[in-house]
Amino acid sequence: METMLVRLKPYDPRRGHVLRRYTYSGVKIHEERGWHRVSKSVADYLKTVRQVAGDDYSPLAFDVCTDDEAKALDAREEVETKVRRSATDEVRLSPARNDDVLTSSHLPEASKAGESKGRKG
Repeated sequence: METMLVRLKPYDPRRGHVLRRYTYSGVKIHEERGWHRVSKSVADYLKTVRQVAGDDYSPLAFDVCTDDEAKALDAREEVETKVRRSATDEVRLSPARNDDVLTSSHLPEASKAGESKGRKG
């Protein structure tokens, strides 16, 4: 019996991924549980399921993969989520851009006696 791995795409309403659980043919699939091993016939059906039933423009609801594809997908996502750099990483110098910037210290000072702020009435 040939099997495949399936999972609901991670919840992201901005991208249209709104399903958190799905049941088909007695198999309950929850997003927070990650990958589920199912038979090839169930996987073939789940490949066609959309986030919003009956909407052909809605994104697909499931990632359906073989074992190797699932491992590669997990590895890629782990690298993508590592955004923050640690102190031991190779960090490039971020040069300051203040050299030719005009600040308030470059402006001439206004004479206090000659100028008055506010309305005269």
